[in-house]
Amino acid sequence: MNRREELAESLREVRQRIDDACDDAGRLRAEVRLLAVTKTFPASDVALLSELGLVDFAENRDQEAGPKTAEFAALRPGAAVRWHMVGRLQRNKARSVVDWADQVDSVDSVRLVDALAKAAATRSEPLDVLLQASIDGDSARGGCPLPDLPELARHVARSSELVLRGVMAVAPLGMPPAKAFTTLNEAVTRLRDDHPTVTVISAGMSGDLEDAIAHGSTCVRVGTALLGGRKLASP
Repeated sequence: MNRREELAESLREVRQRIDDACDDAGRLRAEVRLLAVTKTFPASDVALLSELGLVDFAENRDQEAGPKTAEFAALRPGAAVRWHMVGRLQRNKARSVVDWADQVDSVDSVRLVDALAKAAATRSEPLDVLLQASIDGDSARGGCPLPDLPELARHVARSSELVLRGVMAVAPLGMPPAKAFTTLNEAVTRLRDDHPTVTVISAGMSGDLEDAIAHGSTCVRVGTALLGGRKLASP
């Protein structure tokens, strides 16, 4: 089986899981977007997945994403895809990230909002962003504690260079995914009262996408189940 066949089979299985989860939750399949997390995988895999119909791709390191997005553009000129930054982002990388990312999904501080807004001023259109929420309040892995989300959202809303599209989160270790995603959904529902552009709940990955869809996720971030296991980093 060649790489295209491998990816096609994995994509079919992931799409079936999403279909089944939507059926179980009584939701329309069109409500849930599949975001392929392509970190550590080559641009050639992105090119194959785009041929198979995927349009959303995520990277978590600016150093890897910049060259990869350029290589993909050379492999598939004019391909209509959207690139997401999903990893923790340092403020000094904001200018570089806005050069390749269509959306930054990991905004978790006022200072990062300011850096992205300043960097995005050079773009022809505003930059879409998601707030990264810390469901359990432990910001060690990144994320804004849920009680602080409203103020962070207001700060984004005051910027003409950014558009707040929603919230991204990971189920904390040790917390049942269903509980985590229920808590997240409630927080996002409260945000929508003041921010009508908030339509995205990015939650659920390879291991827990069913729970996420059952509790309102509109975007699942899938890497391993789609592209396979990642190689261990060199010592």
